[in-house]
Amino acid sequence: MSRTRLLHFCTLIACTLLLSACQPKPEVSSLVAEPSYDASLSPQARYLLVSTTSNNLQLWDLTNKTLKYQWLHGKAGGTAIATALSDNLKYAASLSRDSVALWNMDDGHPLGWWSLPANGQCLALADNGTLLIGLTDGSVMSLNHQTDTLIKFLGHSEKVNSVALSADGRWALSGGNDSKVFLWQANTGQPLHQWQLPSRILEVSLSQDASLAFAADSTNKADIWQTQTGKAVSSLKIKRRTMNFSTARFTKDNQTLLTGTPAREVSVWRVADGKMRANWQVTRTERAQIKGAVVYSVAETINGQIISFSSNGLLETWPKPD
Repeated sequence: MSRTRLLHFCTLIACTLLLSACQPKPEVSSLVAEPSYDASLSPQARYLLVSTTSNNLQLWDLTNKTLKYQWLHGKAGGTAIATALSDNLKYAASLSRDSVALWNMDDGHPLGWWSLPANGQCLALADNGTLLIGLTDGSVMSLNHQTDTLIKFLGHSEKVNSVALSADGRWALSGGNDSKVFLWQANTGQPLHQWQLPSRILEVSLSQDASLAFAADSTNKADIWQTQTGKAVSSLKIKRRTMNFSTARFTKDNQTLLTGTPAREVSVWRVADGKMRANWQVTRTERAQIKGAVVYSVAETINGQIISFSSNGLLETWPKPD
């Protein structure tokens, strides 16, 4: 090895060790011992809904780390591949390949179970219990259980990978393998804006007040727009060829975007200019057969700390970014 290459190699090792030493250690709680398929944190991280491999859905009260309810998805206890909690903490929902279910978080009673016309792919939930379901056939269903009405959006030509719903249930955001992102009215199916990214869309998110929309594709393109005008706000400053997101959430003040990846990363981004404010790696577990971890959900606490839950079963609390 030449002297120049040796110096470069040593520099890389030193930088790696420095980054590892500088990462703050999170507060870690091990909640779920068995493998899981998906999980959702509520705003301010008061509740956590987890879909486990034993076909149980577990709703955790994180104020005292206690298990509040356990549910089965459907009569036969089907496997839930996606979960959702309403922002007002009134409803919980789960999605399997062939059905969607809704529960009352106050008393734990089931509110409905519906079969799907095509394979389910992704799920979102509003404060009034409206369900938004993305399907593999390219359609998106908006289902209001209170009025028993169903709206089907047919704007996508390929599988829908991610959906988001405003807290009031009025606005829906969807992204799919056709590289398109649509903002549309959930109660009519009428599109308002359409955006195109270079590759298939993996993750979308709406702010709680529905004023901001986010979408990221399978490369390194991730954009934030104003929903009223459709104009771009910023693009995330991703400094590598690919960065895929498994979850994304705007903070309540709309100043910050929180993201997680399938590669153990939790990141904090400034909405105004897309700059990264913090980046952490979730903890590895000794018992894990696969040493990686998918970050299922992220949220901000009242005091500004960041909480993440991952496929390793760990709930981790990170310090407030500078």
